[in-house]
Amino acid sequence: MHSVLFVDDEERLGRILTKAVETMSGWTAESVTSAEDALKRLEEFPFDVIVSDIRMPEMNGIELLDRVKKIRPQTEVVMMTAYGTVENAVSAMKLGAADFLVKPVKTHDLKRLLNRLFALASEGEPAAVTMEEEQSEFSFDSVIAKSASMRRVLEMARKVAAKNATVLLRGESGTGKDLLAQVIHYNSPRASHPFVKAVCAAIPEGLLESDLFGHIKGAFTGATEAKPGRFQLADTGTIFLDEIGDMTLNTQVKLLRVLQDRQFEPVGSTKTIGVDVRVIAATNRDLEEAIEESQFREDLYYRLNVVTLVLPPLRERPEDIPPLIDRLLSDSARREGRDLCRLTEGARSLLLRHPWPGNVRELQNALEHAEIMTGNDEITENELPLYLQARNPAPSPEAPSALLDGMTLEQMERRLIQKALEDSGGNATKAADMLGITRRTLGYRREKYQL
Repeated sequence: MHSVLFVDDEERLGRILTKAVETMSGWTAESVTSAEDALKRLEEFPFDVIVSDIRMPEMNGIELLDRVKKIRPQTEVVMMTAYGTVENAVSAMKLGAADFLVKPVKTHDLKRLLNRLFALASEGEPAAVTMEEEQSEFSFDSVIAKSASMRRVLEMARKVAAKNATVLLRGESGTGKDLLAQVIHYNSPRASHPFVKAVCAAIPEGLLESDLFGHIKGAFTGATEAKPGRFQLADTGTIFLDEIGDMTLNTQVKLLRVLQDRQFEPVGSTKTIGVDVRVIAATNRDLEEAIEESQFREDLYYRLNVVTLVLPPLRERPEDIPPLIDRLLSDSARREGRDLCRLTEGARSLLLRHPWPGNVRELQNALEHAEIMTGNDEITENELPLYLQARNPAPSPEAPSALLDGMTLEQMERRLIQKALEDSGGNATKAADMLGITRRTLGYRREKYQL
């Protein structure tokens, strides 16, 4: 029986993660709200894994890591961090942390990480998360796609899942690229093999290289033992390179070699390692613009751009918002073991009027805020974040309808884009200015409508 201790000053998060682990066969879990309490519990019970937030009052996660390694070196420590402090988490790995999780922590990512930490020790035991459970959670039917644009994306994803081609997922932050990558993997011939995620954003060049390709003992200060990289861990499976547009040019060169030859050398080593791995990459950046600015290699772009799937932002698929709301509320109730929260008509109307620049991630955060604020199982406008209430006042009953007879929203948008491109003589920058959108957004729309 393996044991894990969660350390986070946000008590609610510790509760949720503890419940998630308790559903895993062969695991027990508990949580505390400070590093000091964690050390006290470690003296009382020899936990196998400690999962700790980095930013905490009084003693932070890095200090806790140092203390744990002195008290009980065999205990594995995993860091939890927000995107803005990923660099700190990777630095902690050099100090002995086993890995890191990016907040908001997804329960399937947590379970997969715990399984990987004890894959060898648990050899012969039943997996905590079976392939059947993963395939059920990440089936194509699990993706909400009422809108025509999302249905087109899923149709292409079904086709590419059966193949071994490299896939590039493009779209704004929060549109679900991470989810789609896992859906493709768990519906592919590699489904029974590892799915490994690597976060490329905000990780310094030297640290990212070690994270991806591993290092040998003594490769740098603090490398007290050899450690495999994520490509090696993903062998025979899939590696998901998230936010690849933020990868440095030097690391891009090494990634290009892996894509071409399926070989690499760990940091500090001259030994070449071969891997059989499928690559799925994702970015919210305009890679074509990055190439023009010499920030992204053109040869790597063409290696990645074998099959490109563009996920539309939530504001362009309003049909998906109601079922997404219902799914997120249902998942939250199941996670926390409580009654399902229901939205009043006023609250639902307010959510439908918002343009959601943060996409599904912003919608999820807004609903989580409302669930915390409500004292019962009903969510009104007053429980939703204040910025939503201020930006999306109820429409005037006298306001005339803006709908045009016989035209869908997509048809109107396609016609406007065509007209702007014609009037600008095909100049994308001018066309974007005329439409009041960014050039990157125009690029997504052109690809979406095949213009």
